[in-house]
Amino acid sequence: MNQLKLFKMDVNDLRDQQQRKALNNWAINGFKGSIIAGTGFGKSRCGVIAIGETIKRLTEYNDYGERIVHITGLVLVPTVQLKDQFEQEFIKWGYENVLDTVDFMCYQSAYKMVDKHYDVVVCDEIHLGLSPKYRKFFDNNEYDRLLCMTATLPEEYEYCEFLAEIAPPIFEITLDECVELGLVAPYNIICKGLELTYIERTEYKKINNRFVYWKGQLGQFDAWENAKYIMGNISATPQEKKAATQFYRAIRERKKIIDFAENKIEVFKDIVLNNSDKRILAFGGANEFTDMLTDSVIPLAQAYHSKKTKKQKETALENFKNGMINVLCSTKALNQGFDVPDANMGIVCGLTSKALPMIQRIGRLIRFQEDKIGEIIILYIKNSQEEKWLKNAVKNLNNVKFEES
Repeated sequence: MNQLKLFKMDVNDLRDQQQRKALNNWAINGFKGSIIAGTGFGKSRCGVIAIGETIKRLTEYNDYGERIVHITGLVLVPTVQLKDQFEQEFIKWGYENVLDTVDFMCYQSAYKMVDKHYDVVVCDEIHLGLSPKYRKFFDNNEYDRLLCMTATLPEEYEYCEFLAEIAPPIFEITLDECVELGLVAPYNIICKGLELTYIERTEYKKINNRFVYWKGQLGQFDAWENAKYIMGNISATPQEKKAATQFYRAIRERKKIIDFAENKIEVFKDIVLNNSDKRILAFGGANEFTDMLTDSVIPLAQAYHSKKTKKQKETALENFKNGMINVLCSTKALNQGFDVPDANMGIVCGLTSKALPMIQRIGRLIRFQEDKIGEIIILYIKNSQEEKWLKNAVKNLNNVKFEES
């Protein structure tokens, strides 16, 4: 089997062509590799086909229809919700007959396994499974075929290095390339710069001065690495530990002011009330702030994040889908593995230093629909670290406009 040939596919369909190309590249590379594709490309379908076709083609039966060669597959995901969703993907794409030979596990459980063998393993959202702890799965277990999938390569060099070792990228397509091919809806991003209040600005300046001081104590250009080394070094002096501790504390306190900025709530409320006819996904920088955003536009909104119970999240999601509310507010829980086809606006009120969460959030809004344009509004604090994070996150994206609020 030099190449995987996809079945029941229209060769004139660009999405099918690109998925076929990705899987063929995987096969040519010895069935070890990673698909790096923008949200909406159909990575989950590629994973289903990779496992489904492997099991279908390699399983052998005797004359009585009994299996004599038992082929096994494993799907690794970061959350229980994704585990359940991926299982449904096998049914959706016509591979329900292989489900009895496929295991579905979260990374936080799989790394504990030892001496297991799988004929084919698919790792969804692999950037979340590359930490040193979760890597134990790859060290302690055997697999003949490995397909990893993510929207963009992780920014940590050591993570990229490890991924290149176990499953080198064999197919890459950016979010904007997916838009150009018509695989996902086009989008517009408006970045609104906001000011801190006088009290917030005064506190931020005081904390930032502390940050600059302790950064200087640690080394102006390698403060991050030095602080990380000190915190993990039992031989570090009390003075060194104090410098590292105060450095991290200043970072947390500075970010908290930005994450909870009062003007974000006011501008968010205005945007929601002026777009009450739209389906809106909103993202806060912390769960408590996400609740504050939600409360500011009750009864139009409900919150969906890790501090909510399973019942509360299910209710919020159902109410959003059936139109009882038109705003669903989250922190990180909607970043990956979540698809709301009829959402047409996103409001981002909290940023991180990494570009990947931004790509994932945009992806929640631009799943393909005819005559649909995803509209994303990003609220950030001007002249703060958040502005630097934002510019880094969107530097490789098209259709991005910065404006004053």
